[in-house]
Amino acid sequence: MRLSRYLIPTLRDAPSDADNVSAKLMQRAGLIRKVAAGLYDWLPVGLRVVKKVEKIVREEMDRIGGQEVWLPVVQPKELWEETGRWKIYGKELLRLKDRKNGEFCFAPTAEEVITDLVRREIRSWRQLPAMFYQFGLKFRDEIRPRFGVMRAREFLMKDAYSFHVDDADAGAYYEQVYQAYQKVFTRCGLRFKPVEAQSGAIGGSYSHEFMVLAETGEETVVACKACSYGANLERAECTAPAAQPQDAPAKLEEVHTPNMGSVAEVAKALDMSPVKFFKTQLYMADGVPLMALVRGDHELNEPKLARAAGAAMLDRCSETQYMGIAGCEVGFAGPVNLPRWKNPQGQMITVRIIADLALQGVANGVSGANRRDYHLKGINAGRDFQADAFADIRSATPADPCPRCGGAVEFTKGIEVGHTFKLGTKYSKAMNAAYLDAQQKSQIMVMGCYGIGVTRVVAAAIEQNHDDNGIKWPVALAPFTVVIIPVETDDAAVKEAAETLYKGLWDRGVETLLDDRAERPGVRFKDADLVGYPLRVVVSKKTLAEGEVEFKRRDGATPERIKLDAIEDRLFDWAQPVPAPPVAA
Repeated sequence: MRLSRYLIPTLRDAPSDADNVSAKLMQRAGLIRKVAAGLYDWLPVGLRVVKKVEKIVREEMDRIGGQEVWLPVVQPKELWEETGRWKIYGKELLRLKDRKNGEFCFAPTAEEVITDLVRREIRSWRQLPAMFYQFGLKFRDEIRPRFGVMRAREFLMKDAYSFHVDDADAGAYYEQVYQAYQKVFTRCGLRFKPVEAQSGAIGGSYSHEFMVLAETGEETVVACKACSYGANLERAECTAPAAQPQDAPAKLEEVHTPNMGSVAEVAKALDMSPVKFFKTQLYMADGVPLMALVRGDHELNEPKLARAAGAAMLDRCSETQYMGIAGCEVGFAGPVNLPRWKNPQGQMITVRIIADLALQGVANGVSGANRRDYHLKGINAGRDFQADAFADIRSATPADPCPRCGGAVEFTKGIEVGHTFKLGTKYSKAMNAAYLDAQQKSQIMVMGCYGIGVTRVVAAAIEQNHDDNGIKWPVALAPFTVVIIPVETDDAAVKEAAETLYKGLWDRGVETLLDDRAERPGVRFKDADLVGYPLRVVVSKKTLAEGEVEFKRRDGATPERIKLDAIEDRLFDWAQPVPAPPVAA
């Protein structure tokens, strides 16, 4: 391509509302333009990168037997009602009506549509397993779109769905997809880590996120330094602390704590460590009160709590609800002598209590007294209150050991680019996606679900690979691998050498951009660094006089001189991305 005829509208400064590195650089480098909140035009150079990611993903999905389909983005309400998600999904689901007043949604995901297709077309165990995937637009009406295409409302996603005769077959295929995802992100030239994760609104019993590691990542990754264990902060497991010698149980004592609602305030007033505190939070779990207790120096992890409680809906109680449940304001509730709660039907219900594992080792602790400006000292679980369950409901800390090997962990930042789920029969059972087994008995299919945010991969690659001058693309994702800059565009010898090299590289399959614009060299050098072409060649009268050109890698510091008659072969060698692995026999 010749840059004089190619649209790459670079900007000196990023728009004022660009709120992270990739959002700034993608707009400055001419990859995207903002249309509205969370909606973007993809310009030619940006779309080239998207297609690079798509190609790699398609090859790896085909390699494990995936079959590509194209599913509708506008989906009927009736299918979503079959699974119950029409009401559950919430305001992120964009709902539409057609001219006949039929109700639809713009797909944020496609479990219902693909399950409907499979239940109509697959009848026998002989047709299983089967995996179908697509590259499709998705729309999620984020309340606050941010970080450019990282958390846009409209985005391109590869979503795949597999169907199996049983859990064992689904588990074996899940491992194949897991390995395929590792190949995808390795071929993309990214540093990443698969981690255990929450399943969220998609559901299922088991899932992994694939995190691109970057200091600017919005999620925290907990990774063991000694073994392969990794999890996002929502999922990272915390083990029960080792048993410690305990003081003899003390008497309960009520203490006056005026205007002291936080652990820090009460701990200071009582001259006690926060590790002695039963920190309390009230929730409505599927409409029923739930008290969660964690140690005073720990933070409650709501996804873990929801899983421990078996709750589909978990909402923090308001000040009014605190008064109705505990008889006090926020900050003064506690598990001792907790009043029974009167439900809307007039029934008196005992409030359920779930305590974190770390509280099993706390003796003579402190918590709210269920009345304003008072706390209780000397609390002992079992004697003074009964927890319905002790469970892992807190967030991990850097001091926690690895739950697998006991080694030290480290916290890093990451960007989720892929997610794999074991769905089980959540959708197939609700929609009666069944097959006939070898004995001609009807059985429900077992499912898996596997997503990659294609446009998000582009942004994540930039977050991981950039400097003060611009983007530093991995070779596999670069819109063009080589940029050739003839310094004197009006000099016949310079022009001829640049054109010959340009054509030779394209003939050998190396995607090359010829910057033939009538701009100052400095402007063109800055644009080359901003857009991030991995390899740059400068042709000038000065270098040609010595039979050479100037070469510089985008990730290198110092230009070097290379003979003109050797540069094409060298560029061809350097331009090769991480190779695709061989197809299994």
